[in-house]
Amino acid sequence: MLKDKTILITGASRGIGEAAARHFARAGANVVLAARSRDRVEALAEEIGPNALGIACDVARFGDLETAVKTACDQFGGLDVLIGNAGVIEPVARLEDADPDAWGHVIDINLKGVFHGMRAALPVMRDAGGGTIITISSGAATSALEGWSHYCASKAGALMLTRAADKEMRSHGIRVLGLSPGTVATQMQREIKASGVNPVSQLDWSDHVPPDWPARALIWMCGAEADEWLGQDISLRNEDIRRQVGLI
Repeated sequence: MLKDKTILITGASRGIGEAAARHFARAGANVVLAARSRDRVEALAEEIGPNALGIACDVARFGDLETAVKTACDQFGGLDVLIGNAGVIEPVARLEDADPDAWGHVIDINLKGVFHGMRAALPVMRDAGGGTIITISSGAATSALEGWSHYCASKAGALMLTRAADKEMRSHGIRVLGLSPGTVATQMQREIKASGVNPVSQLDWSDHVPPDWPARALIWMCGAEADEWLGQDISLRNEDIRRQVGLI
């Protein structure tokens, strides 16, 4: 299904993005790993093999994503799948204590970054007659949590972008959907733990699922089996979804 397809993954230097890059490459896809840390994604791409390319990209800047999409097309002949994975949660702070610039920077990455990716990829996919865009969502898109106003607001906005893009682009053969993976054993969970704010910070490390799980879900979501979820978030907390993905 994915052999020789081209996948662009933002936030690919670690965590879910890194795991997804490895899984897509094993499935035979060409993979473009995009993140701010050029050295890290270039090293990962070299490790993955000749069907992988690492590039520097700050999703808060639209021009960087335009360049990333063009690079994917120039290197591999097109773009079939965009995984909007880049996201941050720091600094965790209550609203009355939040630094306005830092709060806005999270919006720039988590919300505007999703829009920038869609805006860069959609014209290319429309001209090609189709494609898939998957955004990494969160339960925070629909449930407020203390100290996470920036994260919750950005994820809620990204869910609306998923719904809007689906309404506009489904008739053009473009599949748009989101993945809400639950709590995943990544660096972000270490940052949440260190904050000590809200119940999520009190979870034990063993409560989090491995990055391998959402990576496998992303591959499944590229197939027709996930079409009933177009325009929506798929939650890995759903046991039926875990079963379909092959996680249980």
